[in-house]
Amino acid sequence: MSECQFCDRIADGDDVYATTEFAAAFPDCHPVSDGHTLVVPKRHVSRAEDLERAEWAGLFDLVREVTGELAALPGVEGVNVGINSGEAAGQTIGHAHVHVIPRRPGDVEDPRGGIRWVIPGKADYWTGAGGSDGR
Repeated sequence: MSECQFCDRIADGDDVYATTEFAAAFPDCHPVSDGHTLVVPKRHVSRAEDLERAEWAGLFDLVREVTGELAALPGVEGVNVGINSGEAAGQTIGHAHVHVIPRRPGDVEDPRGGIRWVIPGKADYWTGAGGSDGR
């Protein structure tokens, strides 16, 4: 057992459903939607921006594959892809990872703004309350 739950999951391999030279994908233990998947680099690194160029490319190659698979599931009409890199960004597990979250109509009252809601006062730019035109 290591000190990193993601490293342990990769080593154990039981719930890893996709793997490449540089990355692995497995279900999120606390999913926000059915199919919520984490794509993680195989090498333990705390923040995604600290990955080597080849690792970054390999990670996002697998993100693309997983995103396509989840987007093709029945009822899925969108996908959020996101990284929380660093404590200030909400990262709670000290191993870099990418969330791939399938979205279905009606899963939230108003999905507009998507990941912009990480800072609620800036999210709804379309009403003028967000203070930005979103560019």
